[in-house]
Amino acid sequence: MPATARRALLRSGGIRRRSLHRIGGSAMAMVLAMGLGLVLLSQQRPVGDYLADEVTDSGEHRELRLADRSVVPLNSRSALDIDFDGPQRRLYLRSGEILVKTGHDDPRPFVVETEQGHLQPLGTRFLVRHEGEATRLIVLESAVAAEPRNASGERVIRAGEQVLIERQHLGPTATAPVGAEAWSRGLLVAEDMPLAQLIASLGEYRSGYLGLDPALANLRISGVFPLNDIDKALAALPPNLPVRIERFSGWWVRVVPAKN
Repeated sequence: MPATARRALLRSGGIRRRSLHRIGGSAMAMVLAMGLGLVLLSQQRPVGDYLADEVTDSGEHRELRLADRSVVPLNSRSALDIDFDGPQRRLYLRSGEILVKTGHDDPRPFVVETEQGHLQPLGTRFLVRHEGEATRLIVLESAVAAEPRNASGERVIRAGEQVLIERQHLGPTATAPVGAEAWSRGLLVAEDMPLAQLIASLGEYRSGYLGLDPALANLRISGVFPLNDIDKALAALPPNLPVRIERFSGWWVRVVPAKN
């Protein structure tokens, strides 16, 4: 082959390699950008959360001890306002979840409010959790009077019961789930739980993206999982479960079907 032709061929090969490298680099950059976008989206919170009196980040728990000796642990990604200056001892849950153990050193009524409703404990221990456009009340001890914000009709929810509260009405009273308050001890208890719900719950305690292939959403899971180490929790998934863990980086984790 003439020298001129060889040089032309080498130049064209170099151009192709550089082009492929540029294409590969662009594709990698696009994947990274998409991953970062999903991470940021998964961490997005209402602006109002940052104006609350007490705010917790992903994976953070905080226990508040109030002036009346009430104890209020905050779950991950929660925002709470506290107002003890008026005729009531008032908590307003903006987002997330709290466990309330009411104190009795103050004669004023104790109330918990959310966007959806009004709760008045009757000397008790209970959970309040935001769930989309609703609030879930789970009573662990004694009883709580619950009332929707935009409708009349108070109902007393007793120990071992739960109810979903929407602005216009209360849902049916149901049996409280097992281990609902386990998060306050750093654990998540699953009893025949859909895998989609488990992964979504674990994702609340992790900085970054934790996703699930939709084909696996309805697999059922039972077990106890640590919340202070989500990688350890994922490793604790039952070995007979037909799944595997994909990791793109420390920030990007996805549960996908196991390879055949």
